[in-house]
Amino acid sequence: MNPNLQALHDAGVSIWLDDLSREKIQTGELQSLIDEKSVTGVTTNPTIFAAAFQDLSQYGSELAALKAKGVDVEAAIRDLMSRDVAAACDVFAGIYAGTAGYDGRVSIEVAPTLAMETQATIDQAEQLYSMVGKPNVLIKIPATKPGLPAIRATIAKGISVNVTLIFSIERYEEVMDAYLSGLEDAAAAGLDLSKIHSVASFFVSRVDSEVDKQLKAIGTDEALALLGKAAIANAQLAFQAYEQVFGSDRFKALEAKGANLQRPLWASTGVKNPEYDDTMYVSQLVARPCVNTMPGKTMDAFADHGVVTGDTITSNYAQASQVMADIAGVGIKFDQVYATLESEGVDKFVVSWGELVDGVTSALAKA
Repeated sequence: MNPNLQALHDAGVSIWLDDLSREKIQTGELQSLIDEKSVTGVTTNPTIFAAAFQDLSQYGSELAALKAKGVDVEAAIRDLMSRDVAAACDVFAGIYAGTAGYDGRVSIEVAPTLAMETQATIDQAEQLYSMVGKPNVLIKIPATKPGLPAIRATIAKGISVNVTLIFSIERYEEVMDAYLSGLEDAAAAGLDLSKIHSVASFFVSRVDSEVDKQLKAIGTDEALALLGKAAIANAQLAFQAYEQVFGSDRFKALEAKGANLQRPLWASTGVKNPEYDDTMYVSQLVARPCVNTMPGKTMDAFADHGVVTGDTITSNYAQASQVMADIAGVGIKFDQVYATLESEGVDKFVVSWGELVDGVTSALAKA
């Protein structure tokens, strides 16, 4: 077992891989990551599947069968995604059972084209949950304004959710409220709350990318001194908000009925600026009970030279607040930053979905 990743796991951070392919499952690579790198879950998105589905040696026969049935492209995509996610769920079944559902999770995302459609998101979340047919699946729903009631309704049905595309603490608080409201609805319907789990994916590196761009445009020494500081401070303050909500009487009442925490998940943790420490979005966001979903490159970097010094979040709230105040003080408008990032995040996934549709359309033609 890699000692750096083991230390991270032991410090309370669940390590989830931000990648999935049938090849990883069938070759045993995914099992090796569990055995050697403390990986306890997987997240997916359209970009990941767009790359995977180009391998006709893996998917050709199924594409041919789907083509023979006259299945449309988006239905074919859901079919292939759900099969791979179900197979990955089986790989993680032991971890899922051994941690009572805390880990051993595999995420599958509703089509990003539905990000602004509440009912369609609810319907597809239920459909994907049924298609995968495994208790350790998480359905990814974006934290757009129309996504919030979809999150509540999906949780209320007893379906576990990975909320994605969270950038601001204000939206994160709305996400946590949607989760608690969904649990209250589920309790009222007589569902077993202990079976419902959720994570809230708070995006990290993209915050620095956008804020740094604006700081460089301002160009003063004061602004340039703040480069690379926004994302970690923002995430640390998000954890403070998490502690407040899940330490509240409202949650304690649900917890008494068996409810689980909605854990903070650090997403977008690959470092995009080569001048920065390539493990900074891991080593500086350590606290129990977090999840860090890493691309393979970041995981390998941490395995090689990552350092765990214990909790690097909860003692830094005052410093993080000062950093955010300083950045606002030089002229950065965070509301605009978050709005831009959410819009771009949805757009990027829609573009990836388009590439996925195009790729599967092409693959179906060749099948």
